[in-house]
Amino acid sequence: MASLVSRVPRLLQAVGRTLAVQATRSYADAAAPVGMSFTFGSPAAAFYNAATNVRQIDVPTFSGNIGILPSHVPTLAVLKPGKLTVFEDEAINHFVVSSGSVTVNEDSSVQILAEEACRLEDVDPQLARSGLEKAQQQLAAATTDAERTEAQVAVEFHEQVVKALE
Repeated sequence: MASLVSRVPRLLQAVGRTLAVQATRSYADAAAPVGMSFTFGSPAAAFYNAATNVRQIDVPTFSGNIGILPSHVPTLAVLKPGKLTVFEDEAINHFVVSSGSVTVNEDSSVQILAEEACRLEDVDPQLARSGLEKAQQQLAAATTDAERTEAQVAVEFHEQVVKALE
């Protein structure tokens, strides 16, 4: 009896390790979906609505740029101004986004809601550069914290647009 009692802690540790390994494998070992359901839009336009031909999405977030593939771990992130890239079966589409949210669900569905978004090819490079200059002038002329914050956001957005166009 004493030998059985002395083995119980080791047995419990072994069972605990087995359960922990099984728990971590359950999500990773699940059958990987071939694609993902992707919805992306802004108040002005809906670019994707439950599209299933999307293989990968590269997203700028405040935590860093992330690449989303089918079976990505569920995630909630905040969009940062920059270039968003969508890899479809037959095409690659580039967008410019401002702020917003990114949600990756356990069922491989992805929703991106941007405050402002447009296709990169629709952006006039000259207008982007002049917008950056205007935002920098507004930042230099700002006298209140609110004006400085608003101008700083505009500068950051236009810098990312200009960078995406290069």
